[in-house]
Amino acid sequence: MSPARTLPWPLVALFTAGYLAPYLLPTTVGRLDSGLPLTATQAGAIGSALLLSSAAAGFLLASRVDRFGPRALARAGLAFAFLGYGGAAVTDAVPAVVAGALLGGFGSGTVTAVAASGIAANRDPHRVTTLGLLGVSALAGALYLTIPHLGPGHGLPLAAVALTALAVWPFTGRLSVRTAPARAASGYGRLPHPRAGLLLAAAMPCWSLAQNSLWGVSGRIGLAQAHLTEVTVGAVFAIALGAGLLGVLGAGALGPRLGRALPIGGGTALIAACIALSASATDLPAFAAGEISWNLLYPVVLSYVIGLAASLDPRGRWAVLVGSASSLGTAAGPLAGSLLAGWAGFPGMGLLLGAGLLLIAAPMTAVALRTGRRPVPVVELPVVEVPVETPAVAARQAYETASPNSYASTSAM
Repeated sequence: MSPARTLPWPLVALFTAGYLAPYLLPTTVGRLDSGLPLTATQAGAIGSALLLSSAAAGFLLASRVDRFGPRALARAGLAFAFLGYGGAAVTDAVPAVVAGALLGGFGSGTVTAVAASGIAANRDPHRVTTLGLLGVSALAGALYLTIPHLGPGHGLPLAAVALTALAVWPFTGRLSVRTAPARAASGYGRLPHPRAGLLLAAAMPCWSLAQNSLWGVSGRIGLAQAHLTEVTVGAVFAIALGAGLLGVLGAGALGPRLGRALPIGGGTALIAACIALSASATDLPAFAAGEISWNLLYPVVLSYVIGLAASLDPRGRWAVLVGSASSLGTAAGPLAGSLLAGWAGFPGMGLLLGAGLLLIAAPMTAVALRTGRRPVPVVELPVVEVPVETPAVAARQAYETASPNSYASTSAM
C-alpha cells in the first residue's frame, strides 16, 4: 500500500479546524476592538475566554475520546464550532458574541482532543502533526491575505473558522465509531510516565503564554508602534505563516534525526530573541524580521513538543492534556499581552516574555532528554514445558551416561 493511502487525512483536517481559531487570534482580537464598543483589554479578554473554553474541553475529554468514540466527538465539536463562531459572526450584541466565542472555543477544543488522541496512536505522530501544522498555517496565511480586502467588521475571521468547521465535517465519516479493540483492551489505567508528563504539562502554559502574549498584540504593534496599515500587517502575517510552512517542512524532513531536546530547548531560546525583536519594532523591516523569524520557529518547536507528549502515552492522553495545558497559556496570552504592554510598553513586554521563555526551556529540555534515554523495555517470554514420551532412563540404559557422577545422581532420584 502506498504511503499516501495510509496517511490519516481526517486527523489532519481536524487538527487544522481545531487550531485555526488560535492562529487567527490577532485579527480576531483586533477586529473585536475596532468593530465593537470594546477596549483593547476587553477584546483581549474575549479572545482569552475563547481559548480558555477550548482548554476546558481538552481537560474534560482527555481520557474520554475512547469511551465516546472519535466520530461522535468530532462531529459534536464541529457542530459547536460552526454554531458558536457563526452566531458570534452575525451579531453585534457583545453578550451574544461572548457566548458564541465560548461555544465555538469549546468546539475547537473538542475537535483538537480527537485529533491529538488519534495522532498519538499513529505510528508516526510527528509526521501527522507536521501535516496538520502545514494545513492550518497555509489556511491561516491565505485568510490573512484575504480578510483585509473583504471589508471591516468583527465577523469575518469568526465566520472563516465556522465555515472551516463545516468544510471538515465530511472527513468525520472516515473516523471510527468506537475505538479499535486493540486499544480499548488497554483499559482506563493510570497514565504512564507521570513525572515527565506532569513536568511537561506544567511547563506548557508558560511556554504558550509567552508565545500568544506576543501573537495577541502583534497586530497592535504593527499598527500603533510600527505605523503600518492593516493591509501591510496582514501581508506580513501571511508571509510569516508562509515561513512557518517552510519551518514545518524542514522539521518533517528532519524528523527524529536531531532528537527532541535540541529542537525544543534551542528553538525556544531562539524564539525568545525573536519575541524581543518583534516587540521592539518601530518600522516595517524590524517588525517583519521579528514576526517572520518567530513564525518560522514556533510551529517547528510545537511539532516536537506534541510529538514528545504523544510518545509518553500511545493512547494519546498526555498529548491531549499537554495540549489543553498549552491552551491555558494560549487563553491567557491576549489578556496578558495587553496588560504587560500597558504596564511596560511593547519593548518591555518583549523582554519579560523572552526572559520567561529562557527559564521555561530548561524543564522542557530535561523531559526531552529523559524521554530520549528511556531504555527499551524487556519482554519476558513464557517458559513452555514439552513432554517427552520416551523415559530418560531407557535412553541411559541403551547408551550409558557421560560420567559416573551424573549417572549416580540420576539413579538416586
